[in-house]
Amino acid sequence: MSARKIIVIGSGFGGLGAAVRLQSRGYQVELVEARDMLGGRAYVYEQDGFKFDAGPTVITAPFMIDELFEGAGRRTADYVRIVPVDPFYRIEFHDGRSFEYGGDEAETERKVAAFSPDDVEGYRAMIRATKDIFAKGFLELSDRPFLKFSDMLKVAPDLIRLQSYKTVYSFVSGYIKDDLLRRVFSFHPLLVGGNPFQTTSIYALIHHLEREWGVHYAMGGTGAVVQGLGRLFAELGGKVRLNSPVKRILTSGGAANGVELEGGEQIQSHAVVSNADIANTYRLMLPPEERKRNSNRHLESMRYSMSLFVIYFGTKKQYPDLRHHTIILCERYKELLHEIFNTKVLSPDSSLYLHRPSATDPSMAPPGNDCFYVLIPVPNQQSGIDWRKQSGPFRDRVMKLLDEHYMPGLLDNLATERCFSPLDFETTLRSYAGAAFSFEPIFRQSAWFRPHNESEDIRQLYFVGAGTHPGAGVPGVLSSAKIVEKLICERLPN
Repeated sequence: MSARKIIVIGSGFGGLGAAVRLQSRGYQVELVEARDMLGGRAYVYEQDGFKFDAGPTVITAPFMIDELFEGAGRRTADYVRIVPVDPFYRIEFHDGRSFEYGGDEAETERKVAAFSPDDVEGYRAMIRATKDIFAKGFLELSDRPFLKFSDMLKVAPDLIRLQSYKTVYSFVSGYIKDDLLRRVFSFHPLLVGGNPFQTTSIYALIHHLEREWGVHYAMGGTGAVVQGLGRLFAELGGKVRLNSPVKRILTSGGAANGVELEGGEQIQSHAVVSNADIANTYRLMLPPEERKRNSNRHLESMRYSMSLFVIYFGTKKQYPDLRHHTIILCERYKELLHEIFNTKVLSPDSSLYLHRPSATDPSMAPPGNDCFYVLIPVPNQQSGIDWRKQSGPFRDRVMKLLDEHYMPGLLDNLATERCFSPLDFETTLRSYAGAAFSFEPIFRQSAWFRPHNESEDIRQLYFVGAGTHPGAGVPGVLSSAKIVEKLICERLPN
């Protein structure tokens, strides 16, 4: 081969990011995707004139997308248009009150003062503290691989100084007194699969990430970013195979050297990058005798994120008072999260994330219509909940809540609808235990303790995506692609 060949399994943002980066560096990259289009979790459903982003909807670090295009000598604007969203979020509380914030820091302070006058100084101190966490946790550590325990020891003093042993909720509570404002500034771990009462306070950096670069949206939906990256990859000479699920990773002498597709075809390579679910990559694509570190027993003993129940729907009427991003929090906060993450029972109430992309981009719905999805955190498949029986009643309960309290006339104005349950995460997306964000982002599953970007068991096998370092979310998985690019360029220079 004139250039070293790399196979990338899966085309989520992590896989696409790695494929574009490596192709830009002169490697011969072949991207194999099990589904019928690129995107992984960032899949797109189109029906009845509506367009639904299946996965990520919040872009908080657009410069990381810019890096992919700039590394290939291109401009993002020539492929996709990314625009700011303001306000960032509107949070609705059970008592009828609400709180929203955006990019204007002075305006956010005024809203904090109006909501809870005693918390203004605490809020300012919290923002200063998140800046320090952001500088260490994101700017310095997010694109650094943690392959040896000594890598962890080097940063341990800083992690202790930043009180990363605390949870996000505990961190926020040290500055904010009002119970509802504590919820406003601690819900962010849920966006990456974590329980605010269990997730390491390093994830408080998300709040500063928003402050630093804002919250953005890609016109045409997040799928437009996927399409742009796919077009760029093709222009660079990359090869894509759709409808090509991988049966196993081929190895020789303890090193990955290709993949075998479910149809029986084998593709040889110098290295393999997996953007597939990490637990299932090891459990289903590699034999047990080749996995001393990542045994089935070890993987099954880890803690996995919650799952999600998602309802995609379009309406024949518009709801102009609804923001682009709305968080609806029920009265119970800590108790509900405990039931979702720990006891794994289906609660009688729910907190919701309501996404209305047509607030920013009318093209997502037919004229005069509105486009939505409502996302509800629920226990993963380790709960034993039978979603074949529960999906209908659960859907009805959620839509009734929206109809009665937030979207009057919803049930009479539905134009189209589809649901996606934890069972679909387990089957369609091949996610272990139906976890929506792979491993739960607790301290003992972060950095060196998280599955490594370079396999400890199989040489020339690398990982990108939510399950490896630094973790879930678009900035996290794009950072993992940057890490793998560095590792492959060091290990297998072209």
